[in-house]
Amino acid sequence: MNRISPQGEGNGNSAAGTKARPGGEADCSPLCCSRRRACVSAILLLMLATLAALIALVAICGPPPRTPGAQACVTPKNRTGFLCHDRRSCIPAHGVCDGIRTCAHGEDEDEALCRDVPQSLPRFLVAHCGNPASWIYSDQKCDGTNNCGDCSDELSPVCPPCGPGWWRCPSTVFRFCGCIPRSLCRDHVQHCSDWSDEYSCPGP
Repeated sequence: MNRISPQGEGNGNSAAGTKARPGGEADCSPLCCSRRRACVSAILLLMLATLAALIALVAICGPPPRTPGAQACVTPKNRTGFLCHDRRSCIPAHGVCDGIRTCAHGEDEDEALCRDVPQSLPRFLVAHCGNPASWIYSDQKCDGTNNCGDCSDELSPVCPPCGPGWWRCPSTVFRFCGCIPRSLCRDHVQHCSDWSDEYSCPGP
């Protein structure tokens, strides 16, 4: 009688003794798992080091200049101004696109802002004269000086009366319109068409 070799049973026991993980993967050996954890730790450390380097760079160099839309502000002389990107500096409107960089990052001379003045300028920086083809900066309106050439910037109804340092009269000087500086009174030179600067104005 032929006996069945127990080899098959051994093989079966051997096969049954090797337990497979779901997905067909074998159990991770201690060495393999240790290497995997080391790789993950190294990646995390690298990411943290990169983040720390970026924070240090921003702290040293400061954040990159922002380019928000142009915003208006009021200068110390209570005139319309241009707010720089540092949110602190307010420069006079007529200082924009004048060829001199006044803001720390030079945004008052930005190419996009100055490429086609006055069309490229924000509306709050521009005032139009009686002649539609002529314009001035908004802070030059009602400043006592004939910037338009036809006095339309000074004789506008929105302009306040002559200030304390001015004398109201029809000026004979092209530079002035309805007011002249009181410093010109009583100087033996006619600046008003009615001579009131010499006979009525009390002087400075």
